Amino acid sequence: MTNPPKDRYNAVWLIFFMLGLGTLLPWNFFMTATMYFTSRLAEPVDEMMALDRSAGNESLTVSSPPVSDLSQIYDTNDTQARTLEPPRTQLQSKFNNVMTLCAMLPLLIFTCLNSILHRRIPQNIRIAGSLAAIFLVFLLTAIFVKISFSPVTFFTLTMIKIIFINSFGALLQGSLFGLAALFPASYTAPIMSGQGLAGTFAAFAMICAIASGSSLEDSAFGYFITACAVVLLALLSYLALGKLDFYHYYTVINLKNSGQNEVEMKKDLLEKGESVKDTEKQSILHILKKIWVLALSVCLVFTVTIGIFPSVTADVKSTIAGTSQWGKYFIPVSCFLLFNLFDWVGRSATARFMWPGKDSKLLPIMVVARVVFLPLFMLCNVMPRQYLPVLLAHDAWYICIMIVFALSNGYLASLCMCFGPKKVNVHEAETGGAIMAFFLSLGLALGAGLSFLLRILV
Repeated sequence: MTNPPKDRYNAVWLIFFMLGLGTLLPWNFFMTATMYFTSRLAEPVDEMMALDRSAGNESLTVSSPPVSDLSQIYDTNDTQARTLEPPRTQLQSKFNNVMTLCAMLPLLIFTCLNSILHRRIPQNIRIAGSLAAIFLVFLLTAIFVKISFSPVTFFTLTMIKIIFINSFGALLQGSLFGLAALFPASYTAPIMSGQGLAGTFAAFAMICAIASGSSLEDSAFGYFITACAVVLLALLSYLALGKLDFYHYYTVINLKNSGQNEVEMKKDLLEKGESVKDTEKQSILHILKKIWVLALSVCLVFTVTIGIFPSVTADVKSTIAGTSQWGKYFIPVSCFLLFNLFDWVGRSATARFMWPGKDSKLLPIMVVARVVFLPLFMLCNVMPRQYLPVLLAHDAWYICIMIVFALSNGYLASLCMCFGPKKVNVHEAETGGAIMAFFLSLGLALGAGLSFLLRILV
Protein backbone atom coordinates (compact mmCIF):
# COMPACT_ATOMS: atom_id res chain seq x y z
CA MET A 1 0.00 0.00 0.00
CA THR A 2 1.41 3.37 -1.01
CA ASN A 3 1.86 6.17 1.49
CA PRO A 4 -0.97 8.73 1.45
CA PRO A 5 -0.22 12.14 -0.09
CA LYS A 6 -0.31 15.25 2.09
CA ASP A 7 -3.45 17.33 2.46
CA ARG A 8 -1.94 20.41 0.84
CA TYR A 9 -3.00 23.65 2.54
CA ASN A 10 -5.43 21.52 4.60
CA ALA A 11 -7.78 21.86 1.63
CA VAL A 12 -9.80 18.69 2.33
CA TRP A 13 -10.06 19.59 6.05
CA LEU A 14 -11.33 23.07 5.20
CA ILE A 15 -13.83 21.74 2.64
CA PHE A 16 -15.18 19.28 5.22
CA PHE A 17 -15.55 22.24 7.60
CA MET A 18 -17.45 24.15 4.93
CA LEU A 19 -19.70 21.16 4.26
CA GLY A 20 -20.43 20.87 7.99
CA LEU A 21 -21.34 24.56 8.07
CA GLY A 22 -23.57 24.14 5.01
CA THR A 23 -25.33 21.17 6.61
CA LEU A 24 -26.72 22.99 9.66
CA LEU A 25 -26.54 26.73 8.97
CA PRO A 26 -29.72 26.74 6.82
CA TRP A 27 -31.74 24.92 9.47
CA ASN A 28 -30.32 27.09 12.26
CA PHE A 29 -31.38 30.22 10.38
CA PHE A 30 -34.79 28.64 9.80
CA MET A 31 -35.14 28.10 13.56
CA THR A 32 -33.89 31.63 14.26
CA ALA A 33 -36.71 32.98 12.08
CA THR A 34 -39.42 31.12 14.03
CA MET A 35 -40.95 34.42 15.22
CA TYR A 36 -41.26 35.53 11.61
CA PHE A 37 -43.17 32.37 10.70
CA THR A 38 -45.55 32.62 13.66
CA SER A 39 -46.16 36.34 12.98
CA ARG A 40 -47.38 35.46 9.48
CA LEU A 41 -49.86 33.00 10.95
CA ALA A 42 -51.78 35.79 12.71
CA GLU A 43 -55.28 36.53 11.51
CA PRO A 44 -55.60 39.44 9.02
CA VAL A 45 -56.21 42.78 10.76
CA ASP A 46 -59.60 43.42 9.17
CA GLU A 47 -60.80 39.92 10.09
CA MET A 48 -59.68 40.41 13.70
CA MET A 49 -61.50 43.74 13.86
CA ALA A 50 -64.69 42.10 12.61
CA LEU A 51 -64.39 39.37 15.24
CA ASP A 52 -63.72 41.90 17.98
CA ARG A 53 -66.66 44.09 16.94
CA SER A 54 -68.97 41.10 16.97
CA ALA A 55 -67.78 40.39 20.50
CA GLY A 56 -68.17 44.03 21.52
CA ASN A 57 -64.41 44.53 22.02
CA GLU A 58 -63.51 47.28 19.54
CA SER A 59 -61.07 48.88 21.96
CA LEU A 60 -59.10 45.62 22.23
CA THR A 61 -58.23 45.68 18.54
CA VAL A 62 -56.99 49.24 18.69
CA SER A 63 -54.72 48.44 21.66
CA SER A 64 -53.33 45.20 20.18
CA PRO A 65 -50.84 46.07 17.44
CA PRO A 66 -48.92 43.19 15.87
CA VAL A 67 -45.32 42.70 16.93
CA SER A 68 -43.16 44.08 14.12
CA ASP A 69 -39.57 43.75 15.31
CA LEU A 70 -37.44 41.41 17.37
CA SER A 71 -36.68 43.89 20.13
CA GLN A 72 -40.36 43.88 21.16
CA ILE A 73 -40.41 40.09 21.41
CA TYR A 74 -37.39 39.79 23.70
CA ASP A 75 -38.12 42.83 25.87
CA THR A 76 -39.15 40.83 28.93
CA ASN A 77 -39.18 43.90 31.17
CA ASP A 78 -41.93 45.72 29.28
CA THR A 79 -45.05 44.20 30.85
CA GLN A 80 -47.29 46.68 29.08
CA ALA A 81 -46.03 45.51 25.68
CA ARG A 82 -46.75 41.92 26.65
CA THR A 83 -50.34 42.67 27.60
CA LEU A 84 -50.90 44.48 24.30
CA GLU A 85 -49.88 41.49 22.16
CA PRO A 86 -52.86 39.93 20.35
CA PRO A 87 -53.97 36.45 21.44
CA ARG A 88 -52.25 33.57 19.65
CA THR A 89 -54.25 31.89 16.91
CA GLN A 90 -54.70 28.13 16.68
CA LEU A 91 -52.08 27.87 13.93
CA GLN A 92 -49.57 29.91 15.97
CA SER A 93 -50.13 27.69 19.02
CA LYS A 94 -49.57 24.51 16.99
CA PHE A 95 -46.60 25.77 14.97
CA ASN A 96 -43.72 24.66 17.23
CA ASN A 97 -45.14 21.19 17.92
CA VAL A 98 -46.00 20.49 14.28
CA MET A 99 -42.64 21.89 13.17
CA THR A 100 -40.83 19.51 15.55
CA LEU A 101 -42.81 16.56 14.20
CA CYS A 102 -42.23 17.54 10.55
CA ALA A 103 -38.51 17.99 11.25
CA MET A 104 -37.67 14.95 13.37
CA LEU A 105 -39.63 12.22 11.58
CA PRO A 106 -38.10 12.84 8.10
CA LEU A 107 -34.68 13.32 9.71
CA LEU A 108 -34.87 9.94 11.42
CA ILE A 109 -36.45 8.07 8.49
CA PHE A 110 -34.08 9.35 5.81
CA THR A 111 -30.99 8.91 8.01
CA CYS A 112 -32.04 5.30 8.50
CA LEU A 113 -32.60 4.86 4.75
CA ASN A 114 -29.20 6.38 4.02
CA SER A 115 -27.44 3.98 6.40
CA ILE A 116 -29.06 1.02 4.60
CA LEU A 117 -29.08 2.16 0.96
CA HIS A 118 -25.97 4.34 0.73
CA ARG A 119 -24.11 1.72 -1.32
CA ARG A 120 -26.82 1.66 -3.97
CA ILE A 121 -27.04 5.42 -4.54
CA PRO A 122 -23.90 7.22 -5.78
CA GLN A 123 -22.28 9.55 -3.29
CA ASN A 124 -22.36 12.51 -5.69
CA ILE A 125 -26.14 12.24 -6.01
CA ARG A 126 -26.64 12.01 -2.26
CA ILE A 127 -24.39 14.94 -1.33
CA ALA A 128 -24.49 17.30 -4.33
CA GLY A 129 -28.16 16.53 -4.99
CA SER A 130 -29.12 17.21 -1.36
CA LEU A 131 -27.21 20.52 -1.31
CA ALA A 132 -28.89 21.61 -4.56
CA ALA A 133 -32.34 20.70 -3.21
CA ILE A 134 -31.77 22.56 0.08
CA PHE A 135 -30.57 25.60 -1.89
CA LEU A 136 -33.78 25.64 -3.97
CA VAL A 137 -35.99 25.29 -0.88
CA PHE A 138 -34.33 28.24 0.84
CA LEU A 139 -34.45 30.31 -2.31
CA LEU A 140 -38.20 29.72 -2.40
CA THR A 141 -38.41 30.57 1.30
CA ALA A 142 -36.67 33.90 0.69
CA ILE A 143 -39.02 34.66 -2.24
CA PHE A 144 -42.07 33.80 -0.12
CA VAL A 145 -41.10 36.55 2.36
CA LYS A 146 -42.23 39.06 -0.27
CA ILE A 147 -45.44 37.21 -1.23
CA SER A 148 -48.71 37.34 0.70
CA PHE A 149 -50.46 34.09 1.66
CA SER A 150 -53.41 33.23 3.83
CA PRO A 151 -52.37 31.84 7.26
CA VAL A 152 -53.50 28.29 6.37
CA THR A 153 -51.66 28.30 3.02
CA PHE A 154 -48.51 29.73 4.60
CA PHE A 155 -48.64 27.15 7.41
CA THR A 156 -49.00 24.29 4.90
CA LEU A 157 -46.20 25.54 2.66
CA THR A 158 -43.89 26.04 5.64
CA MET A 159 -44.44 22.49 6.91
CA ILE A 160 -43.83 21.05 3.43
CA LYS A 161 -40.57 23.00 3.26
CA ILE A 162 -39.55 21.71 6.69
CA ILE A 163 -40.14 18.13 5.56
CA PHE A 164 -38.03 18.66 2.43
CA ILE A 165 -35.22 20.47 4.28
CA ASN A 166 -34.87 17.75 6.90
CA SER A 167 -35.24 14.88 4.44
CA PHE A 168 -32.42 16.16 2.23
CA GLY A 169 -30.51 17.33 5.32
CA ALA A 170 -30.62 13.78 6.71
CA LEU A 171 -29.24 12.35 3.46
CA LEU A 172 -26.56 15.04 3.41
CA GLN A 173 -25.48 14.60 7.03
CA GLY A 174 -25.45 10.80 6.89
CA SER A 175 -23.49 10.82 3.62
CA LEU A 176 -20.95 13.34 4.94
CA PHE A 177 -20.23 11.31 8.07
CA GLY A 178 -19.96 8.19 5.92
CA LEU A 179 -17.53 9.99 3.61
CA ALA A 180 -15.45 11.39 6.49
CA ALA A 181 -15.22 7.87 7.96
CA LEU A 182 -12.96 6.89 5.03
CA PHE A 183 -10.36 9.42 6.19
CA PRO A 184 -8.27 9.60 9.40
CA ALA A 185 -10.31 10.12 12.57
CA SER A 186 -9.40 13.83 12.72
CA TYR A 187 -11.36 14.46 9.51
CA THR A 188 -14.73 13.95 11.18
CA ALA A 189 -13.90 16.83 13.57
CA PRO A 190 -14.14 19.61 10.92
CA ILE A 191 -17.67 18.50 9.99
CA MET A 192 -18.69 18.60 13.66
CA SER A 193 -16.90 21.94 14.10
CA GLY A 194 -18.61 23.43 11.05
CA GLN A 195 -21.99 22.37 12.41
CA GLY A 196 -21.14 24.02 15.74
CA LEU A 197 -20.16 27.28 14.04
CA ALA A 198 -23.50 27.24 12.20
CA GLY A 199 -25.37 27.54 15.50
CA THR A 200 -23.02 30.27 16.74
CA PHE A 201 -23.46 32.25 13.53
CA ALA A 202 -27.25 32.01 13.75
CA ALA A 203 -27.33 33.06 17.42
CA PHE A 204 -25.08 36.04 16.71
CA ALA A 205 -27.32 37.05 13.79
CA MET A 206 -30.33 36.94 16.12
CA ILE A 207 -28.65 39.28 18.62
CA CYS A 208 -27.64 41.71 15.86
CA ALA A 209 -31.23 41.74 14.58
CA ILE A 210 -32.55 42.51 18.07
CA ALA A 211 -30.02 45.30 18.59
CA SER A 212 -30.79 46.89 15.23
CA GLY A 213 -34.56 46.75 15.72
CA SER A 214 -34.99 45.24 12.25
CA SER A 215 -38.44 44.11 11.19
CA LEU A 216 -39.18 40.38 11.30
CA GLU A 217 -39.53 40.24 7.50
CA ASP A 218 -36.21 41.98 6.84
CA SER A 219 -34.37 39.80 9.36
CA ALA A 220 -35.89 36.60 7.95
CA PHE A 221 -35.06 37.59 4.37
CA GLY A 222 -31.46 38.22 5.42
CA TYR A 223 -31.28 34.81 7.14
CA PHE A 224 -32.60 32.94 4.10
CA ILE A 225 -30.41 34.72 1.55
CA THR A 226 -27.35 34.07 3.74
CA ALA A 227 -28.34 30.41 3.98
CA CYS A 228 -28.60 30.23 0.18
CA ALA A 229 -25.11 31.72 -0.21
CA VAL A 230 -23.57 29.28 2.30
CA VAL A 231 -25.24 26.23 0.72
CA LEU A 232 -24.09 27.31 -2.75
CA LEU A 233 -20.54 27.75 -1.46
CA ALA A 234 -20.68 24.31 0.18
CA LEU A 235 -21.85 22.77 -3.11
CA LEU A 236 -19.00 24.38 -5.05
CA SER A 237 -16.54 23.23 -2.37
CA TYR A 238 -17.75 19.65 -2.65
CA LEU A 239 -17.41 19.70 -6.44
CA ALA A 240 -13.77 20.78 -5.98
CA LEU A 241 -13.00 17.79 -3.72
CA GLY A 242 -12.63 15.32 -6.60
CA LYS A 243 -9.62 17.22 -7.96
CA LEU A 244 -7.53 16.78 -4.77
CA ASP A 245 -5.00 13.93 -4.56
CA PHE A 246 -5.51 13.47 -0.82
CA TYR A 247 -9.25 12.98 -1.34
CA HIS A 248 -8.70 10.64 -4.31
CA TYR A 249 -6.34 8.45 -2.30
CA TYR A 250 -8.74 7.77 0.59
CA THR A 251 -11.92 7.46 -1.49
CA VAL A 252 -10.52 5.39 -4.38
CA ILE A 253 -7.06 3.88 -3.91
CA ASN A 254 -7.11 3.03 -0.20
CA LEU A 255 -10.73 1.89 -0.33
CA LYS A 256 -10.07 -0.30 -3.37
CA ASN A 257 -7.13 -2.04 -1.72
CA SER A 258 -8.95 -2.66 1.54
CA GLY A 259 -12.12 -3.76 -0.25
CA GLN A 260 -10.49 -6.80 -1.85
CA ASN A 261 -11.02 -8.79 1.34
CA GLU A 262 -14.74 -7.92 1.31
CA VAL A 263 -15.06 -9.12 -2.31
CA GLU A 264 -13.43 -12.45 -1.43
CA MET A 265 -15.72 -12.83 1.59
CA LYS A 266 -18.84 -12.21 -0.54
CA LYS A 267 -17.66 -14.76 -3.12
CA ASP A 268 -17.27 -17.38 -0.40
CA LEU A 269 -20.75 -16.64 0.95
CA LEU A 270 -22.30 -16.80 -2.52
CA GLU A 271 -20.68 -20.17 -3.11
CA LYS A 272 -22.39 -21.35 0.08
CA GLY A 273 -25.76 -20.28 -1.35
CA GLU A 274 -26.27 -17.03 0.64
CA SER A 275 -27.66 -14.00 -1.21
CA VAL A 276 -25.90 -10.64 -1.46
CA LYS A 277 -28.84 -9.02 0.36
CA ASP A 278 -28.37 -11.42 3.28
CA THR A 279 -24.65 -10.66 3.42
CA GLU A 280 -25.39 -6.91 3.50
CA LYS A 281 -27.75 -7.40 6.44
CA GLN A 282 -25.12 -9.49 8.21
CA SER A 283 -22.52 -6.80 7.47
CA ILE A 284 -24.64 -4.06 9.07
CA LEU A 285 -25.25 -6.16 12.19
CA HIS A 286 -21.56 -7.09 12.30
CA ILE A 287 -20.56 -3.42 12.18
CA LEU A 288 -23.18 -2.45 14.77
CA LYS A 289 -21.78 -5.02 17.20
CA LYS A 290 -18.40 -3.28 16.99
CA ILE A 291 -19.65 0.29 17.49
CA TRP A 292 -22.82 -0.09 19.57
CA VAL A 293 -21.29 1.53 22.68
CA LEU A 294 -20.27 4.66 20.79
CA ALA A 295 -23.53 4.67 18.81
CA LEU A 296 -25.62 4.60 21.99
CA SER A 297 -23.30 7.20 23.53
CA VAL A 298 -23.84 9.77 20.77
CA CYS A 299 -27.56 9.00 20.91
CA LEU A 300 -27.64 9.73 24.66
CA VAL A 301 -25.58 12.92 24.26
CA PHE A 302 -28.20 14.44 21.94
CA THR A 303 -31.17 12.99 23.83
CA VAL A 304 -30.06 14.88 26.94
CA THR A 305 -29.17 18.05 25.01
CA ILE A 306 -32.34 18.36 22.93
CA GLY A 307 -34.46 17.18 25.85
CA ILE A 308 -33.60 20.27 27.89
CA PHE A 309 -32.39 22.78 25.24
CA PRO A 310 -34.15 24.98 24.31
CA SER A 311 -37.56 23.82 25.58
CA VAL A 312 -36.61 24.44 29.24
CA THR A 313 -33.48 26.58 29.01
CA ALA A 314 -35.17 29.25 26.86
CA ASP A 315 -37.82 29.81 29.56
CA VAL A 316 -35.33 30.80 32.27
CA LYS A 317 -35.80 34.42 33.42
CA SER A 318 -33.08 36.76 34.63
CA THR A 319 -33.21 37.63 38.34
CA ILE A 320 -30.76 40.55 38.16
CA ALA A 321 -31.97 42.44 35.07
CA GLY A 322 -34.34 44.80 36.84
CA THR A 323 -35.07 47.66 34.45
CA SER A 324 -31.82 47.25 32.49
CA GLN A 325 -31.45 46.04 28.89
CA TRP A 326 -30.00 42.74 30.16
CA GLY A 327 -33.51 41.28 30.33
CA LYS A 328 -33.91 41.77 26.59
CA TYR A 329 -30.62 40.02 25.77
CA PHE A 330 -30.54 37.42 28.58
CA ILE A 331 -31.92 34.45 26.62
CA PRO A 332 -30.38 35.32 23.20
CA VAL A 333 -26.94 35.69 24.85
CA SER A 334 -26.94 33.33 27.86
CA CYS A 335 -28.94 30.56 26.22
CA PHE A 336 -28.48 30.54 22.44
CA LEU A 337 -25.16 32.34 21.91
CA LEU A 338 -23.35 30.75 24.87
CA PHE A 339 -24.57 27.26 24.03
CA ASN A 340 -23.63 27.46 20.36
CA LEU A 341 -20.31 29.17 21.04
CA PHE A 342 -19.07 26.65 23.62
CA ASP A 343 -20.58 23.73 21.72
CA TRP A 344 -18.43 24.86 18.77
CA VAL A 345 -15.38 25.12 21.05
CA GLY A 346 -16.01 21.58 22.31
CA ARG A 347 -16.40 20.18 18.79
CA SER A 348 -13.29 22.00 17.56
CA ALA A 349 -11.19 20.76 20.49
CA THR A 350 -11.20 17.23 19.06
CA ALA A 351 -9.09 18.49 16.17
CA ARG A 352 -6.26 19.06 18.70
CA PHE A 353 -6.63 16.15 21.11
CA MET A 354 -8.87 13.12 21.61
CA TRP A 355 -9.19 12.01 25.22
CA PRO A 356 -10.30 9.51 26.42
CA GLY A 357 -9.47 6.92 23.75
CA LYS A 358 -11.94 5.04 21.56
CA ASP A 359 -11.76 1.90 23.74
CA SER A 360 -11.86 3.72 27.07
CA LYS A 361 -14.72 2.95 29.46
CA LEU A 362 -14.48 6.54 30.72
CA LEU A 363 -16.07 7.94 27.56
CA PRO A 364 -19.53 6.29 28.00
CA ILE A 365 -19.34 7.10 31.75
CA MET A 366 -18.83 10.79 30.93
CA VAL A 367 -21.76 10.64 28.49
CA VAL A 368 -24.10 9.11 31.10
CA ALA A 369 -22.95 11.69 33.68
CA ARG A 370 -24.45 14.47 31.49
CA VAL A 371 -27.91 13.39 32.67
CA VAL A 372 -27.23 15.57 35.74
CA PHE A 373 -27.83 18.66 33.57
CA LEU A 374 -31.54 17.83 33.33
CA PRO A 375 -32.36 18.51 37.03
CA LEU A 376 -29.81 21.36 37.21
CA PHE A 377 -31.55 23.38 34.50
CA MET A 378 -35.00 22.49 35.84
CA LEU A 379 -34.00 23.97 39.23
CA CYS A 380 -33.00 27.29 37.63
CA ASN A 381 -35.45 30.21 37.42
CA VAL A 382 -37.67 28.63 34.73
CA MET A 383 -40.97 30.50 34.36
CA PRO A 384 -43.79 29.63 34.42
CA ARG A 385 -43.41 26.61 36.71
CA GLN A 386 -45.79 24.49 38.78
CA TYR A 387 -44.00 21.72 40.68
CA LEU A 388 -40.26 22.16 41.30
CA PRO A 389 -38.70 24.81 43.56
CA VAL A 390 -36.17 27.37 42.31
CA LEU A 391 -32.84 26.46 43.93
CA LEU A 392 -30.44 28.02 41.37
CA ALA A 393 -32.06 31.42 40.84
CA HIS A 394 -29.06 33.66 40.15
CA ASP A 395 -28.08 34.25 36.52
CA ALA A 396 -24.51 33.14 37.27
CA TRP A 397 -25.67 29.60 38.08
CA TYR A 398 -27.48 29.35 34.78
CA ILE A 399 -24.56 30.72 32.77
CA CYS A 400 -21.98 28.40 34.41
CA ILE A 401 -24.18 25.34 33.91
CA MET A 402 -24.80 26.34 30.29
CA ILE A 403 -21.07 26.64 29.53
CA VAL A 404 -20.21 23.17 30.90
CA PHE A 405 -23.34 21.71 29.29
CA ALA A 406 -22.41 23.09 25.86
CA LEU A 407 -18.72 22.16 26.08
CA SER A 408 -19.52 18.57 27.06
CA ASN A 409 -22.12 18.27 24.31
CA GLY A 410 -19.75 19.38 21.56
CA TYR A 411 -16.69 17.51 22.80
CA LEU A 412 -18.30 14.17 23.65
CA ALA A 413 -20.49 14.09 20.53
CA SER A 414 -17.52 14.86 18.31
CA LEU A 415 -15.39 12.17 20.02
CA CYS A 416 -18.09 9.54 19.48
CA MET A 417 -18.53 10.49 15.82
CA CYS A 418 -14.75 10.43 15.24
CA PHE A 419 -14.12 7.13 17.01
CA GLY A 420 -17.14 5.12 15.83
CA PRO A 421 -16.05 4.40 12.22
CA LYS A 422 -12.46 3.71 13.39
CA LYS A 423 -13.55 0.61 15.31
CA VAL A 424 -14.36 -1.20 12.04
CA ASN A 425 -12.35 -2.21 8.97
CA VAL A 426 -11.61 0.38 6.30
CA HIS A 427 -14.08 -1.06 3.79
CA GLU A 428 -16.77 -0.95 6.52
CA ALA A 429 -16.00 2.62 7.59
CA GLU A 430 -18.58 4.37 5.37
CA THR A 431 -21.37 2.11 6.65
CA GLY A 432 -20.09 2.69 10.20
CA GLY A 433 -20.24 6.45 9.70
CA ALA A 434 -23.77 6.22 8.31
CA ILE A 435 -24.88 4.10 11.30
CA MET A 436 -23.38 6.65 13.71
CA ALA A 437 -25.29 9.42 11.88
CA PHE A 438 -28.50 7.42 12.32
CA PHE A 439 -27.98 7.14 16.08
CA LEU A 440 -27.20 10.87 16.21
CA SER A 441 -30.54 11.56 14.54
CA LEU A 442 -32.26 9.06 16.84
CA GLY A 443 -30.92 11.03 19.79
CA LEU A 444 -32.35 14.24 18.32
CA ALA A 445 -35.77 12.60 17.89
CA LEU A 446 -35.80 11.07 21.38
CA GLY A 447 -34.70 14.40 22.85
CA ALA A 448 -37.50 16.23 21.05
CA GLY A 449 -40.02 13.82 22.58
CA LEU A 450 -38.44 14.06 26.04
CA SER A 451 -38.52 17.87 25.93
CA PHE A 452 -42.32 17.96 26.22
CA LEU A 453 -42.24 15.79 29.38
CA LEU A 454 -39.43 17.76 31.03
CA ARG A 455 -41.17 21.08 30.47
CA ILE A 456 -44.37 19.74 32.02
CA LEU A 457 -42.48 18.48 35.08
CA VAL A 458 -40.96 21.88 35.95
